[in-house]
Amino acid sequence: MRLYQLNAKQQLPISRDEAWQFLSNPKNLKTITPPHMGFHILSGGDRPMFAGQIIQYMVKPFPFLSTKWVTEITHVVQGEYFVDEQRFGPYALWHHKHFIHETSNGVEIEDIIDYKLPFGFIGTLMHPILVKSQLKKIFEYRKTKLESLFGAIAEKNTILELKSI
Repeated sequence: MRLYQLNAKQQLPISRDEAWQFLSNPKNLKTITPPHMGFHILSGGDRPMFAGQIIQYMVKPFPFLSTKWVTEITHVVQGEYFVDEQRFGPYALWHHKHFIHETSNGVEIEDIIDYKLPFGFIGTLMHPILVKSQLKKIFEYRKTKLESLFGAIAEKNTILELKSI
């Protein structure tokens, strides 16, 4: 069993409240997800985020695979962070922490995702070929989209790291 971790950080020239209002609204996830992924919410995204909220999506992680993805919002600290965990979907484990840190220039948003692939050895082989590159593309798209919506901070704007843990 191999566990992987993605850590992404991005600075934006906005207030913590503005970042929270955008990032904690499930409807905005479609805005920051690449269009080719066919992302849309089936249920559960019609109210402000709360612990225990179940959200069901349809997503196409790869051109040949369309799947339902069910997540639960397990932790919420208003204005600071929230955690979503996959209950059903393409991963054997998906635990995604979203943090918002105030900085002198605005905020730094940080995503820490711990994940495990299904299919044992085959999943491990597929990680560098498909999954790692797909996650990088998703977060690169997200960075560009957030900068187009909110502006950019020139120095140290993005850190993206994927590793086995």
